[in-house]
Amino acid sequence: MSDYILSNETRDKLKKVSTASVATALYKRGLRNQFVQGVVPVERKPVRMVGQAFTLRYIPAREDRNEITVFRNRDHKQRVAVETCPEGHVLVMDARKDSRAATAGSILVTRLARRGVAGVVSDGGVRDAEGIGALDMPAYFARPSAPTNLTLHEAIDINVPISCGDAPVFPGDVMLGDGDGVMVIPAHLADEIAEECLNMESFEDFVLEQVNDGAGIIGLYPATDQENIDKYNEWRERTGR
Repeated sequence: MSDYILSNETRDKLKKVSTASVATALYKRGLRNQFVQGVVPVERKPVRMVGQAFTLRYIPAREDRNEITVFRNRDHKQRVAVETCPEGHVLVMDARKDSRAATAGSILVTRLARRGVAGVVSDGGVRDAEGIGALDMPAYFARPSAPTNLTLHEAIDINVPISCGDAPVFPGDVMLGDGDGVMVIPAHLADEIAEECLNMESFEDFVLEQVNDGAGIIGLYPATDQENIDKYNEWRERTGR
């Protein structure tokens, strides 16, 4: 568990960077398994998803424990997770990459959105995907799946370390989602990753501008030629980047 609290400053920085930049920055630190595999946006959003992880773990359902009546229990872990995920956090669900049944539907995800949650990530399915996609809040899933979660999943633990799409997720880690997918940033690295990636995005914008003007990438990307380093520094002064 982490005592880290995501600041507004770091949140704003991360909203300006891509999962690709974060993946590279983490790779430099030896972290190669922080991308949530097999997960895509339910619907692409104009804003990036940024928030600390609040987790829900599913195990395989056992038939004698998961009749439809369990939803009447006021302490059902799925329902409790929806009502206790903190504002500004991301609900991250471990469904063991089994998308044959839903991990949530539009009513529960709408409730999360109304409570101010920053997003939802599941490596399983969701039902009522069209309704979830229509929300302003970003959501990520493996695919649409109509069967209720009880068909295959039992919600068993809240806010414990989980696996989501083969990526380790600890409560309090920072989740970043864009059109490519979702990265998990270890909490203790979030501030420095945000700052580094903001600079990385600046440099890549410069490089793309140069490439569109006909420049070759050798000596430019990465910038190993002093001429290109000088050009970049001049570009930063001119653009305020």
